[in-house]
Amino acid sequence: MPPWRARPRSNQTRDSRLGAELYGRRGETLAAWYLRLKGYRIVATRVKTPVGEIDLIAHRFGTTAFIEVKARQYRSEEAVALEAVNTSRISRAAQYYVARHPALAETPLRFDVIFLAPGTWPRHVMNAFQGE
Repeated sequence: MPPWRARPRSNQTRDSRLGAELYGRRGETLAAWYLRLKGYRIVATRVKTPVGEIDLIAHRFGTTAFIEVKARQYRSEEAVALEAVNTSRISRAAQYYVARHPALAETPLRFDVIFLAPGTWPRHVMNAFQGE
């Protein structure tokens, strides 16, 4: 029997993944509202491409920002969250998205990260990394 079929997943594993998914979606919703309050126009949310996913795409002052949202349950995990950002995946997904929407190639592009933790204001890091 193949190793991935050897043991069925427990309900606890499935429940924890579902909980993490819901926590992440809630974080993306909060980040989108935070950006709207800062004057951004949300262009798209949860964009899935064959090469990766982009949490938020926003537009402000002629600049298009591809935004990764990292929601953590504890404030002390922010440094770990920064290391968890897969810059190459987000960059490839953004290239794919821009290829499908050629008008965006004319605008400046930027990669941002928003960190969320309970009891703190969202931390918006603009130009968190450079695309490939």
